[in-house]
Amino acid sequence: MKRKIYRQLQEWKAQNGKYAVLIEGARRTGKSYIVEEFARQEYESYLLIDFNKADKIVWEWFDNYLNDLDTLFMNLQVQYGVKLTLRKSVIIFDEVQLCPRARSAIKYLVADGRYDYIETGSLISIKKNVKDIVIPSEEMSLQMHPMDFEEFLWAMGDDMMMPFIRDCFEKRRPLGGLHRKAMDYFRTYMIVGGMPQAVQAFKDSKDFDQVDLTKRSILNLYKSDISKYADGLEYKVKSIFEQIPAELQKHEKKFRLASLEEHAAYRDYDDAFFWLSDSKVANICYGSTAPNIGLRLNMERNTLKCYMADTGLLISMAFDEKGRVPNEIYQKLLHNKLEINEGMLVENIVAQMLAAAGHNLYFYSNSSRENADERMEIDFLISKGKITSRHNISPIEVKSSTRYTLNSLRKCIAKFAAHLATPYVLHGADLQEKDDVVFLPLYMTGLL
Repeated sequence: MKRKIYRQLQEWKAQNGKYAVLIEGARRTGKSYIVEEFARQEYESYLLIDFNKADKIVWEWFDNYLNDLDTLFMNLQVQYGVKLTLRKSVIIFDEVQLCPRARSAIKYLVADGRYDYIETGSLISIKKNVKDIVIPSEEMSLQMHPMDFEEFLWAMGDDMMMPFIRDCFEKRRPLGGLHRKAMDYFRTYMIVGGMPQAVQAFKDSKDFDQVDLTKRSILNLYKSDISKYADGLEYKVKSIFEQIPAELQKHEKKFRLASLEEHAAYRDYDDAFFWLSDSKVANICYGSTAPNIGLRLNMERNTLKCYMADTGLLISMAFDEKGRVPNEIYQKLLHNKLEINEGMLVENIVAQMLAAAGHNLYFYSNSSRENADERMEIDFLISKGKITSRHNISPIEVKSSTRYTLNSLRKCIAKFAAHLATPYVLHGADLQEKDDVVFLPLYMTGLL
């Protein structure tokens, strides 16, 4: 599986040992696979310590030998049968969150300078995994998301479609006759999702039953993680997690705690939402009081939308029939013939693609009862990569059908014109520009 993070790892390696690199992401996003592949291709040798399997004695070495690195490295080479070569070898700490002492040792290992260090982990920042350790400043972090649309196309053996889509995006030109093919790919990506095991299952079998079985095993793993690692928040985290499909099916999609517990307050559930966000299982989208240059400054923590980090997993949760999603549901989703509003799936995949492209997620909502001109709901707000003026924020409307109005977007443009960059509508049709609004096909989301 070809992944974009490989290039980022090459750029990190070119810094010649100044930092260790931490690959952080949800379980089963392919961290261990890509790191070992990188080590195999880019180094003379590599030593992999999987803290899921490592003997207890290995853990003890990080307590006993940080003042005697010669002994530490000799012990590791003998234990794992790998010869390390000065500045030509890398040591991998896989699932490093399980051994916080090894993570804190990075400070001394990087200063020693003999080898490079790659860490991988999930649930990296939850309290129990950082308790009593100092996070090393010699550690740089890279986020690993589920496979994005371009990586999915690579997995399907198509290296030409995305460069063509990118060229059309940059030139603001419709795809024309190839739009339908691109949308077919996109719909397949949306329902299979970006978890590498699910993508591999689809590539090997083209059987949605096999894909669903794979996704269900990942969901079970996530539920198990909640039970094992949520530290007193198990009930709240599990309640939120299982409620995500129902909340996204609602018109406004804002998460309403009343669906979990009468008179519930966000302060009582803050830590549970943070846990889901830290675990990378969910993408949290916060309300902003105004679409201007300081989205974070205007963030409302009490108003949020909670998306699944992978839309394929959302489908396996939402359409669960007796422990599986029937093949008929997948076929109807594939051909856009499901007799429900697909808005939750389309909005979720947009959130997933924006997050993978590096955006923090925000939306704008005003439910004013006094002034109809101020009553609006903008699905997403994104800032330009480079701030050049006050006109920095692009409002985004997401449309799952071909028939829609743009009342909210028009109101937003009228009220906040001084702060807005290009307004976008993401929809299932081809690219067009009309009345200063750019209408983009959904598969271009990751290019914003």
